[in-house]
Amino acid sequence: MPTLNEAGNIARLIHCTVEAIQSAGINEIEIIVVDDDSPDRTWEIASQVVCPPARVEVIRRMQDHGLTASLSDGIKAARHAVIVWLDCDFSHPPERIPQMLYMLDQGFDVAVNSRYVVGGGEDRSGEWGSMQMFLSLSLNWFTRFFLDASFADYTSGFIAVRKEVMQEIPLRGDYGEYFVDFIFRTLHKKFKVCEIPYMAMPRKSGESKTGTNLLDYLRRGRKYVRTVVSLRLAALMGKL
Repeated sequence: MPTLNEAGNIARLIHCTVEAIQSAGINEIEIIVVDDDSPDRTWEIASQVVCPPARVEVIRRMQDHGLTASLSDGIKAARHAVIVWLDCDFSHPPERIPQMLYMLDQGFDVAVNSRYVVGGGEDRSGEWGSMQMFLSLSLNWFTRFFLDASFADYTSGFIAVRKEVMQEIPLRGDYGEYFVDFIFRTLHKKFKVCEIPYMAMPRKSGESKTGTNLLDYLRRGRKYVRTVVSLRLAALMGKL
């Protein structure tokens, strides 16, 4: 769970996640909260959560802040064979984790909860909700056109993956573009990847990290476009 100023969500998210995973008959659970030294002291709240049978670990990162770096630190700390990560604002409902774990049990290496396959969708609210939906959908169509159209939700970030995949394909990037890079390289390496429909929900509390205005979204979008172009060129030159 990579966090930054999620004090209003983190304790409940931990409990809901453990409950969801237990409902799938799994009791060997570790929750790793990787916090970028949140001013709202998310790290402190998380460190006080007791949620048996899960082991809760909190990593407070004092430097080198960023989403991809936080995820990488959490992955390195993970002890079990399957790793799940998700946004910590309840836009990724933890009750949808078991369906990803089920697909790994069926032989897949990577399972992604997807908004853009049949049965999926998203519920965006707030002043910039419609803009977020439009830009996310446009970016995904652009990415599918230039990379691999067999995959639908290149900006999901809600994933279950076998640890050996992460050992071969470490995360790269700064923000959400890491997911485009990771999924495309995973597909290119011929790992078995599946998408499962889910409904993305509005965040429960706090502010979006993506942005609060059109300029923020466009600034983020440039990184995605650069990543897509770089991956396409690397694929053409056989350098992935």
